[in-house]
Amino acid sequence: MSTIVGLLVILCIPDDRPKLVKQVSFIFAAIGLVLALWLYQAYDVQKGGLQFAERYLWVKSLGIYWFNGVDGINLPMILLTAVVLFTGVWTMWDLEVRVKEFFALIYLLVAGVYGVFMSMDLFWIFVWYDVSLFPMYPLIAIWGGTRKEYGAMKLTLYLLAGSAFILPGILYLWASAGGVTFDLFELQRIGFSPFVQKVAFVMLYIGFGILAAVWPFHTWSPVGHVAAPTAVSMIHAGVLMKLGAYGILRLGMTLCPEGLVYWADLMALLATIAIVYGALVGLAQTDLKYVIGYSSVSHMGMVGLGLSTMTVNGINGAVFQMFAHGVMTALFFSSVGYIYDRTHTKMIPDLGGLSRTMPVASSFFIIAAFAGIGVPCMASFWAELMVFVAAVKTYPVRGILAVTGLVVSALFMLRVVQKTFYGERNERWAHIPDVPLFLAAPRIILVGIILFFGMFPKLMLDVIQSAVVPFVGNL
Repeated sequence: MSTIVGLLVILCIPDDRPKLVKQVSFIFAAIGLVLALWLYQAYDVQKGGLQFAERYLWVKSLGIYWFNGVDGINLPMILLTAVVLFTGVWTMWDLEVRVKEFFALIYLLVAGVYGVFMSMDLFWIFVWYDVSLFPMYPLIAIWGGTRKEYGAMKLTLYLLAGSAFILPGILYLWASAGGVTFDLFELQRIGFSPFVQKVAFVMLYIGFGILAAVWPFHTWSPVGHVAAPTAVSMIHAGVLMKLGAYGILRLGMTLCPEGLVYWADLMALLATIAIVYGALVGLAQTDLKYVIGYSSVSHMGMVGLGLSTMTVNGINGAVFQMFAHGVMTALFFSSVGYIYDRTHTKMIPDLGGLSRTMPVASSFFIIAAFAGIGVPCMASFWAELMVFVAAVKTYPVRGILAVTGLVVSALFMLRVVQKTFYGERNERWAHIPDVPLFLAAPRIILVGIILFFGMFPKLMLDVIQSAVVPFVGNL
């Protein structure tokens, strides 16, 4: 609700008051973060299940309800969205071009994301899903960088293609249940025949999987990352890609458990390919944003692999990875954004020795790189460990290949760190000032979250497990 109110307030501000737009955007993002933190600590882990629910009849003849609530699966995603929005708005404080339109579109996008994560009605899930997609085109096409028109168009076409699978899948389930309800829990209670589940699951898997960068539908993602402005890259990789994986889990796996069992082997295969492929292609990149983009493909493959195991550890690790990777990529892109704004290049050969010129700004990228390769005491370590343990038990060969992919990922991340931040200093950047405290603060928050949940993973895993244990019991 705070996001919708924030959007309306931003729209009421005159175009010639960009500073006020930024201040209002910051305030409402902060309010959203406070509310998400309150919701997170108020959630009763011992009780589990759906909490803080609201359910009102919307269209009786179609069985559409305004039905929202939180459980152990969507609560970490709501917290992630609040964190990324807050730090993303803060990161874009220096924006000077069409400020009002930019922040209004950001708030519209995030309103859609919140709607998908909180809704328990399939009709509203689809509506909010499309709301979250459409702002991406103008955000990239207007404020983007490298090949922005191409990146915006390719991203939009791919994601709309995903919608073309999701909507028929949802309507197929609704019609198969008698056309009486879109309520997620009512549909789960009614149940579906094995044939319906197999067909619906693959439709939902492809539809949401495109947004989750499932191989081979991933090609829009690195291109979109490179073209997008900093805050949009943070939200794109940090939150939107998780929305795709969440849709697979919340709709496909919940409503079509027999379809999941039927297609799980293919899911594991595609996820393993994504892990290894993303790492190998990332090894050859010379653009920092492409490095992060292909790293995201690899890490989202870990999410898919965890989900495909159909085990408590695997799904716990997958949901934890969604959160950890979201924070990590937000830190990655915010770090690259500062470097690009000062040097006007993202090309690794053009940089070098930046740790001597910008030690603080460099440290943020390096910490994100360590998180990306699964260094202990960082949030992603626990997520990846759980996924790999479950994968090796369930799919031994693919699990071992996935671990190998992580080793390659570590190799290319360390290579990027060495070439960009160490070695001989490029004197072209010797005069560039380090990141000031005001702009360092949002990056410090992201680092703090990575370390906090790395040191205290139980605070995240207990919440996730409260939903995953009964979920796996119903498969």
